[in-house]
Amino acid sequence: MPRTIAVNTWVWTSPLTDATLEPLARKAADLGYQALELPLENVGDWDPVNVRAVLDSLGLGAIVVGAMGSGRSLVARAGDVAATQTYLRSCISAAQVLGSDVVAGPFYAPTGVTWRMDADERAAIVGELRDNLAPLAAEAADLGITLAVEPLNRYETSVLNTVEQSLEALEPLLGAGVGLALDTYHLNIEEKKPADAIRAAGSAIAHVQVCGSDRGAVGDDHTDWPEILRALDDAGYRGALGLESFTGGNATIAVAASVWRPLAPSQDELAARSIAALRALEHT
Repeated sequence: MPRTIAVNTWVWTSPLTDATLEPLARKAADLGYQALELPLENVGDWDPVNVRAVLDSLGLGAIVVGAMGSGRSLVARAGDVAATQTYLRSCISAAQVLGSDVVAGPFYAPTGVTWRMDADERAAIVGELRDNLAPLAAEAADLGITLAVEPLNRYETSVLNTVEQSLEALEPLLGAGVGLALDTYHLNIEEKKPADAIRAAGSAIAHVQVCGSDRGAVGDDHTDWPEILRALDDAGYRGALGLESFTGGNATIAVAASVWRPLAPSQDELAARSIAALRALEHT
């Protein structure tokens, strides 16, 4: 069965709003995408009821993505835990309205915030993360939603970088409203063998994001895409593949994602080349 292929609206814009949603959704559908990854950068940027109507009219599914900007963290050292829990509850609520069974993101700390930790400090941070994630996980699980926690590369976080770290940190919560969101960009940086890491994640995988090894289009980079897809099959993951890349046209998103040069002649071409490559891979 062909996989659902989604595209993140960060490919074209930031922040996503009600005003920008419909033309982007129509563009994605015309390119052949079957779902949108929808970042909620600020509560109120877009109305889930309105978004649901637009997506339904185009036959598109939805995947909600948490945007971990400044101050958003489930550990007190890196942000306001209570405010972050409130924000993530808004993400869960949006997912319920949209029919998304996943809310994905690096919920433990703001993207780009790093600090050194010894073993005792790391153990304390992990314990705090579990404690603060647990009530959200229970609420999400009651609604049939999984919080897919994403490990990031070492330049974007010092909390969770690898699948092994993430499985160990989240083990008490996995399967009860918590899973992993794996991103091939971060796997390429942090894992010795990304396909082996995917297989190790196994049933904990709740969402997968893809892009080229340079953050650009899928398919003309050095990633062994057939092996990545075989590993996902071996892990039992049959969920969506979400193209996540970023526009350099927005200063905030360009700095957050370190997009210092064009990743393709145009963002439309990046999206078109990626879905063509992903569909071609289904026949390899």
